[in-house]
Amino acid sequence: AAVPSQVVPGADPCARQLCFAWGPAEVLVCETLFGRRGGSPSRGTGGPGRASPPGALTGCVAGSGEAGPSTSRLFVVRKDQDIYIQTLRKLFNESHGIFIGLQRSEEELAGKSRKAQLVQVSKNYRSVIRACMEDMHQAAMSARDPALHSQYSTQVSILSAMELIWNLCEILFVEAAGAGPLLLRLLDWVRLHVCDVDNMVREVLSSENPSKHELFWNVVDVFVLQGRMDEARHLLAKEASANPTSVNMYKILDDLMKKMPVPSLGNTQTLTEMELKWQHWHEECQRYLQDGTFASNSHMESICKILLGDEDAILEKKELMTTWYHFLVTQLLYSHPTVKPMELRMDLFLGGESSPEPLDMILMAAFEFEMHQVIKECSIALSNWWFVAHLTDLLDHCKLLQSHNLYFGSNMREFLLLEYASGLFSHHSLWQLGVDYFDHCPEYGRVYLELHIERIPLNTEQKALKVLRICEQRQMHEQVRSICKIMAMKALRNNRLGSALSWSIRAKDAAFATLISDRFLKDYCERGCFSDLDLIDNLGPSMLLSDRLTFLGKYREFHRLYGEKRFSEAAKLLLMLMTAHIAPCSFWMTLLTDALPLLEQKEVVFSAEQTYELMRCLEDLTAGRSDKKKFQDDDIETVKVEMLRLALARNLARVIVKEGTLEGS
Repeated sequence: AAVPSQVVPGADPCARQLCFAWGPAEVLVCETLFGRRGGSPSRGTGGPGRASPPGALTGCVAGSGEAGPSTSRLFVVRKDQDIYIQTLRKLFNESHGIFIGLQRSEEELAGKSRKAQLVQVSKNYRSVIRACMEDMHQAAMSARDPALHSQYSTQVSILSAMELIWNLCEILFVEAAGAGPLLLRLLDWVRLHVCDVDNMVREVLSSENPSKHELFWNVVDVFVLQGRMDEARHLLAKEASANPTSVNMYKILDDLMKKMPVPSLGNTQTLTEMELKWQHWHEECQRYLQDGTFASNSHMESICKILLGDEDAILEKKELMTTWYHFLVTQLLYSHPTVKPMELRMDLFLGGESSPEPLDMILMAAFEFEMHQVIKECSIALSNWWFVAHLTDLLDHCKLLQSHNLYFGSNMREFLLLEYASGLFSHHSLWQLGVDYFDHCPEYGRVYLELHIERIPLNTEQKALKVLRICEQRQMHEQVRSICKIMAMKALRNNRLGSALSWSIRAKDAAFATLISDRFLKDYCERGCFSDLDLIDNLGPSMLLSDRLTFLGKYREFHRLYGEKRFSEAAKLLLMLMTAHIAPCSFWMTLLTDALPLLEQKEVVFSAEQTYELMRCLEDLTAGRSDKKKFQDDDIETVKVEMLRLALARNLARVIVKEGTLEGS
């Protein structure tokens, strides 16, 4: 049904207006122009009143009339456009399995076992993001349409940022790496995500003589800045072999790089031991620099300054680092390798007077351990709720968000999961994933599920059965009845009486079951046979839902007994249907007519008492009707009545003779 559009309240009716019509998961927005000709359309956006990620606008230009009201543009504003991108289906589907596994995991696990489990869950989420990013990259490379290529490339950038943020949150919040291991994790993080120099590295290493390449020293600097000492030493060895006169200088630098103390993941040394080793190594580097050992080679002197953590020397290489967080990690590596999580400070490397981008704001908030700010900034910057919903759920399982409740009662985890699942329900197939997310929202999940599941379009019986199964599993009785009624009405409109009856029985709707039973009886009167015999023959206890349904089932049983030539049982059942008053009055003549073949059998079927009951029913039918004259005007009805009276009289005479003979003998 069409939804009436509304005009923004208080607007001038003679001026340009924004009209809108709300839908379950989207809103139609159109710009109208009254009283003008050929108004130029303006680009406007609209969306739901509550804060949500940016919706996507898809619009088409409608033609404008010469006069009167005209619609210049029509937009469809969706709350969560990303769920409609086919290549993101893997992200939603596979992360759903990880989410469910986390909810069902053993809560009894504690300490290191629990932390290891949560870290693995986080890595599983990241692997899904990366796999989806690679698929999106392939799609972008193969796309011939420039617009499609641009869309895929944008998604690659978004997914890359998502993995970058998630990885940092994993290190700082989930794994909560301590002093020493923290720096190693941050180095791995930088190496994984700062890929701008990878092409340069490949170009130099693939050349015939890398040491003579113009970018050789840039590559060495990159390796040093990322703490990749073995690779840097390997390149320096090539340079040393090409310059025999400087071999001694290269050996000293190689020895310094080789001896550089590195924190251990295995906790084989204490922090004090590590700091002492690093201090001695740092003093040795300082001594060689002051002695002018590398004065004749500016490149090696610069590397030695970097090893000493010289901020100016590191900043000179800003073009190779490209990001402030690479600079931060490099500076920590060479100035404070045993940094503790709470000692991280923000030495911004943004360049010039440029203001921080949203990604920078998110990463800075993470480094400052402002988890709620990270979630807030991600909610604003990212285009869907997937990221914040799953990250918040993971942090909640880490017991990091327990004290943060929202003003309306629900905690942050549940609020974000509800928003994400609500977006899934606007998709024709992803709604099934949303059900499980609602299931794991203890406070409002069931209410949201009840509201959303009623809006699912029941296009096919298969889909209806799927929705019905979900409702039945959760004892959502009202929704079960509603779905069954909808499907029963659809089947009835299509004249599929069997399906309609089946749905009405499932809905336990006595009134509707009565209506459909009447249709079955009407069809029988018109056609002389029943449709959907399998259903009627197997009603079982369901026939007790309504008197009319009971009558339909029993009347069909009468026909079955008659067909099996079990005349005595058929006669008793027929008489019971009339005397118990469950048969509609309009059907009495049909029942009495059905008695005619039994009355004419060679063997007496009805006893005298039963015959008297049939006579009484016939007289009640003819005498009690308000339209008694109908029998006088309708020759067929009159003939039926006369035939019944004659058959009943003959049967009564036969019974009396038979019963008298039996008594005499």
